[in-house]
Amino acid sequence: MPVIGIDHVQLAIPADGEDAMRSFLVGLLGMHEVPKPASLSPSGCWFESGTLSLHVGVDPDFRPAKKAHPALLVDDLAGLRATLERAGAVIRDDIPVEGYDRFFTEDPFGNRIELMQRV
Repeated sequence: MPVIGIDHVQLAIPADGEDAMRSFLVGLLGMHEVPKPASLSPSGCWFESGTLSLHVGVDPDFRPAKKAHPALLVDDLAGLRATLERAGAVIRDDIPVEGYDRFFTEDPFGNRIELMQRV
């Protein structure tokens, strides 16, 4: 049977990093937090925006992902870039990709995040 989609993407964070990720994902990227099932670990947190589900899990051996990354589609890349710049977030432009405007940023723990808008 073929793969039919992605249910969610998970990012790792260090212990006690949930509030910093809430500030980044909700406060800057405009996602909203959703409850985790009670049967799962109480650490970490889950977020959604449109059809995107992003899970944040605590890794006791945390190291930021510098190459692997989620590429998040947005509908106002310039506005989001301005929001991130005002917050002092890392902004890195990269080589153009046909059909997209894009740049890279980092979450509060150094995980690479690509933000893209179709053009």
